Amino acid sequence: MNIVTIPLRNIRRKPSKVILLLLVFSLGIMSIVSLYLVSQVVGHNLEKKLISFGANIVVAPAAETLSVSYGGFHMGDMLYNIQELPEEQTTGAIRSIALQDRISVVAPKLVTMTTIDGKAIALVGVRWEQERGIKSYWATEGRFPVGVDEILIGRQVAEHLALATGSQAQILGHNFTVSGTLHETGGDDDSVVFMDIGLLQELLGRPGATSFIEVSALCAGCPIEDIVAQISTNLPNTSVKALQHVVNQRMASVHYVQKLAFLISMVILVTAAAMVGLSMLSAVNERKKDIGILRSLGYAKSRVFLIFCLEAAMIGALAGAIGYLGGFGLSFKALELLSMAEGARPIFSIGQLALTSLVFAAIAVGAALYPSWKGATVEPSSALVSL
Repeated sequence: MNIVTIPLRNIRRKPSKVILLLLVFSLGIMSIVSLYLVSQVVGHNLEKKLISFGANIVVAPAAETLSVSYGGFHMGDMLYNIQELPEEQTTGAIRSIALQDRISVVAPKLVTMTTIDGKAIALVGVRWEQERGIKSYWATEGRFPVGVDEILIGRQVAEHLALATGSQAQILGHNFTVSGTLHETGGDDDSVVFMDIGLLQELLGRPGATSFIEVSALCAGCPIEDIVAQISTNLPNTSVKALQHVVNQRMASVHYVQKLAFLISMVILVTAAAMVGLSMLSAVNERKKDIGILRSLGYAKSRVFLIFCLEAAMIGALAGAIGYLGGFGLSFKALELLSMAEGARPIFSIGQLALTSLVFAAIAVGAALYPSWKGATVEPSSALVSL
């Protein structure tokens, strides 16, 4: 007998009790692992969905402001010396930052004022693929433009100009067809006309010009200040601003899911650890005679203490392995119930399996420290008195 075989024999002596303890501990670990994996996937999917609600960084040309007043009457602030951003150079600079993997969509825009049938309207040139990527919440009556001769109009513009899907409109001397009307968004999009930015640049005689660029950055652990700083470094003569309220709302939603999973996991973990501690305390009381025999054979208190700790570690390591495997399988079912099975999937990791076993072996040992100490302090004379 040695300090390794003794714990194994103790486990085999009462298999039903050990199996029950192993089952309870494994179920707790399974719940923790599945919650962790599901929260990671849900956080990733939630982040992707939140990104679709618009930009969180705006890159605009640097401009000087002049406050105008006369005779005590304030006429407001005027912008002057406004420069346009070259589209290809600016988008390339944004895409080349060190945190480029955090950039989801870069959507350039060219804004101008013009008239349709003598009525003033705001005209916005966009790249349709990027614009729809940054505003996937858009819905239309009709369809989105597929050709450069098609435009998309906001709800207020449609009512103001009496235009509908299929209507013809002349803008800047060019004939366009209204491919669709935006459903009301409650924002600036309702009062503008959207068209292809390349054609607008051509009609205005400003090739490659953009008024500003919207950027959507991924938000899990979102280093928004670092992204802004890196864009500012690459584009020194621009104004780069983060829409902090948008970022904060997105991150709060993602972190809420992860914090909730963490709190539930802690409750389960404490309960499972308490079960291990109670079981080991019960084992100490049942094995006083065995402890007395070991002590009378010359086993020191430290060796008796180590025997009980090793027994707890074996149970914890085995429960950790079973719990990880079960939790990994359970996470797929949970994602299916949450209708997220088609998104990112949990990834099996041998490293995580080994780490889970080690961590929960350590937790089981921690829960068994007091019972192990109590067992080690049993005196041979008191343990053997009933023999």
